[in-house]
Amino acid sequence: MANTYSLTDRVVLKNDPSKVAIPRFGLGVYVTEPGAETQNATKWALEAGYRHIDGAEWYENEADCGKAINAFIKESGVPRSEIWFTTKLMHNQKEPQGVVDAIKVSLEKAGLDYVDLYLIHGPEGGPEVRAASWEGCCMARDLGLVKSIGVSNFGVKHLTDLLAGNPKYIPSINQVDLHPFMTRNELVAYCESKDIVLEAWAPLVRGERFKHPDILRLAEKYKKSPAQILIRYGLDRGFVVIPKSTKKERIEDNANVFDFTLEKEDVDYLTSLDEFLITDWEVTTVP
Repeated sequence: MANTYSLTDRVVLKNDPSKVAIPRFGLGVYVTEPGAETQNATKWALEAGYRHIDGAEWYENEADCGKAINAFIKESGVPRSEIWFTTKLMHNQKEPQGVVDAIKVSLEKAGLDYVDLYLIHGPEGGPEVRAASWEGCCMARDLGLVKSIGVSNFGVKHLTDLLAGNPKYIPSINQVDLHPFMTRNELVAYCESKDIVLEAWAPLVRGERFKHPDILRLAEKYKKSPAQILIRYGLDRGFVVIPKSTKKERIEDNANVFDFTLEKEDVDYLTSLDEFLITDWEVTTVP
């Protein structure tokens, strides 16, 4: 029987020497307005039991995530160690020190002593720039600025090139858009073969397939919403999922996915719906 998991269930990052574990479920804050909107969404998520917030330098709301996290810690007594905060490198660097400097700026903005996970946001710049940026991530991990490091939106070639350089650390995570309409089977298989955990940044397909007949059919079958079916699909594939919302009720509803699992035949059927649907940013094939 498939594991239903729990809201705070964690996945061990096998490629991290410390074998840290990331919460399997979290809140994404992409396209969440800086200021009150981000602070409220983060606050509501933490109050609902989320322990994973996924931010980025590019989103311009690191400071607001940090404010909400620190306020929640102060009010609730929940230790910082139980809350996972991710942020990302906006511009790839030709010099590793540039990455370290960017992380220090992100930490200052967020008002945090360390980042739980730091990702290279995208593969632009070519193999040499990616290698230099990754070296900077490795340096930051050794300095204790970040607990674990990974990449985002990397395709198989990007990962192959990176690993061919025998880096000090192998990426712990590849965060990319993954859902029934963008399954990336080759990339998923490659990452799994290298113990790189997959994290789905668009598990809700940005709402573009909520009315798809097969999603509606399964929503009726399991007595769940289309959003909950899509989130559960990611969980049942073994992905870390970070649905985004700015509405309190939706943040709470999105977390109501731990009392059921999809039958294997339904997971397989959903996977067959792949249409390489690009909902936002597709850079997994850049040089």
